[in-house]
Amino acid sequence: MTVVPDYYIELLQFGAAKMNDLLIAGDERDDKLVQKGFMLYRQGLVSKLKMDQEIAHASVQDVTPARVNLDLSFPELSECSCPGEGICRHQLAVFFQAYSHVGSVAEWIEEWRQPVKDKKAAATWGMQRAKDLLKSTGSLKPDYDKWVNAFTESFNSIMTGNGEPKPYVFKELFEVYVRRLRAGAPVEAEWRTLYELVGALHAFSNVSRISKDFGHTEEMINRYYRHVSHFLIEEIEDAVNKLSIHSLPFAFDAFVSRLKDDSILLLEDENESAFWYEGIYLYRFLWTNFFKRGGWRDQETAKLEKLSKINGSISLSIGLAHQYVLTSKDEAALDILNSLGMEAAPYYLVWLEMLTGQKAWKRMVPYTELFIQYLREYVRSLREYRVSREFTELSLRAIMRFCTENGRTDLYERALLYTLPYSYMEYEQFLFEHGLYEKWGELISYIGFDIGLVSNERIKPIQKESPSVLLPLYHQSIQKNIDMKSRGNYQEAVRYLKKLRTIYKKIGLVSEWEEFMEELLFRTKRLRAFHEECKRSKLIHA
Repeated sequence: MTVVPDYYIELLQFGAAKMNDLLIAGDERDDKLVQKGFMLYRQGLVSKLKMDQEIAHASVQDVTPARVNLDLSFPELSECSCPGEGICRHQLAVFFQAYSHVGSVAEWIEEWRQPVKDKKAAATWGMQRAKDLLKSTGSLKPDYDKWVNAFTESFNSIMTGNGEPKPYVFKELFEVYVRRLRAGAPVEAEWRTLYELVGALHAFSNVSRISKDFGHTEEMINRYYRHVSHFLIEEIEDAVNKLSIHSLPFAFDAFVSRLKDDSILLLEDENESAFWYEGIYLYRFLWTNFFKRGGWRDQETAKLEKLSKINGSISLSIGLAHQYVLTSKDEAALDILNSLGMEAAPYYLVWLEMLTGQKAWKRMVPYTELFIQYLREYVRSLREYRVSREFTELSLRAIMRFCTENGRTDLYERALLYTLPYSYMEYEQFLFEHGLYEKWGELISYIGFDIGLVSNERIKPIQKESPSVLLPLYHQSIQKNIDMKSRGNYQEAVRYLKKLRTIYKKIGLVSEWEEFMEELLFRTKRLRAFHEECKRSKLIHA
């Protein structure tokens, strides 16, 4: 048996922890992978195990033999000669073989499967606790304080009554809590909807509190129960939409007023809550669509102004700016947004869409200008191309109607320019449709787009109206293909050369074409295959 040196013990233990995180117990695919990998290992089908720095190399005798390079630091980067994608059974077999030198494989599998057992146990315990609570309280009559106390008591009892809730059992316990909340709702339909709205807001606050109390990291939350906040957002949106269909009964006034006061719970400090972004969204949604009385908004503004002087968090600042926007105090709102700089960028979208819906074009000008000012910096600060691209799309959509209906193509183009390369598709279309062919050519060149991928719908009108725009693009693509040094690429380069010659002739620059070809042939004199293709296409004489 291969002996693993002592200094690999820590690395193998680290790799075991990474595998535990990557594979999800209870997921059908991952369960099968672990089972099949374990069988290959137990049957002694792993051989030639060798450790080389952070890589474990080995062969696995399967139906088709496989060669595995297992990266213990980053298992997701491991390689296997089998056609499977991602982590495969062969990689797991090699992992088990390597890990067996420093620990028990059976114990690792048992520990990995533990969350599934814990989830079932938590759901069973939580359900029994919910039944006990329902027996003791029953259906709740309209009373705001009793509702909130019942929500908090039930939440604490179900979520933490059996000790600290592990992140991976949070979902099961929370689902039980939601069933308990609904079971205790008033019988009357309208009261039931209001009850569920109050319950969802306080559930959101309690979820945030629990995650803080038990030190759940953002990574844990994202993996196991971030979706809980999204569920609560949908619950609140649905309840508000139902309650907004008709005028609310007078009896609701005191409840809505109390809920309005409690909405400030949503504006948590970004350094303390993992749900502060969702909280800001909910706060703005409620104050835009539900708490509409002018007097309420003035009171809330005064409250936030006082709190912002004590704790100038982003959440409070955005909440205050939102109150200013709702009450048309634009100068005060813009002062806050300007002081926040790019950090405020994602919050503009709601206001831009709101002002667009109102066709408040005059008010929208300074918001749009300030938004675009910080757009470049914010988009570039995002960590993934996909995220930057999605935010760019949302941003352009938010200002498009305003720019179109008010002849502010200058602002729209500035936004397109500031968000390159993520706005390439929109900017390319904008330049083409506005006949800005010189800029269009510069954009294609900047992106490095092969002209062969540009549609004829673009090429034909440009070649007719501004053929010189295409010259640098053909030059760029020709050189790229020549640099690839393959027969197919040489043929592609020659095809572009013939198109290039046509353009040079059309604009009366035949001598420049001849000089270019002479210089190109001299530079490529060692590329015999390329010269042969040029001769075959009669670009040069034999």
